Amino acid sequence: MTSALPSASASVLDLAPVVPVVVIEDAADAVPLARALVAGGLPAIEVTLRTPAALDAIRAIAAEVPDAVVGAGTVITPAGVADAVGAGARFLVSPGWTDGLLDAMKTSGVPFLPGVSTTSEVVALLERGVSEMKFFPAEAAGGVPYLKSLSGPLPQARFCPTGGVSLTSAPSYLSLPNVGCVGGTWMLPADALAARDWARVETLAREAAGLRAR
Repeated sequence: MTSALPSASASVLDLAPVVPVVVIEDAADAVPLARALVAGGLPAIEVTLRTPAALDAIRAIAAEVPDAVVGAGTVITPAGVADAVGAGARFLVSPGWTDGLLDAMKTSGVPFLPGVSTTSEVVALLERGVSEMKFFPAEAAGGVPYLKSLSGPLPQARFCPTGGVSLTSAPSYLSLPNVGCVGGTWMLPADALAARDWARVETLAREAAGLRAR
């Protein structure tokens, strides 16, 4: 089944319970890695703009893995927004936001999750018409208790907590009414990536994809 984000109004938070946060050093790994994640049930893939290979990886996934919804993470400048969308990114994720970055993401034509870690940042985004956000760094910023506390006064805000989230802690986040999905890296262990053990990645992705049903 092909996953789709038809417009900027579509929600990244509803594609899958977990969004893999991927750091790709070699663009040649992008397609087999993406295929393994999709086969395991995780179609939304956040490729972070932390390496020189990132944009080429996004291009390759967009061109060769039609069932993937590839996005760009660690987007921190308006130029990064333009580069990511030009490479084929279908959603954007930032660790934080400024007015300039938010304006660029709003006009990009794709869904986006600006990063927040405080109540004031959440309120400021709601004031600007943005109700879906990345909560980062999730564990360091207060984790499940913090997000649970926000659900009362700010029920209109929905989050993708990322940063320190694990297979063990993910179900607690996903049980919250204001959490749509979590971002994580645990299905991408360094030794499996180094060995290009895509079968193991697929197995771990499948385990992560099953968290919503728990």
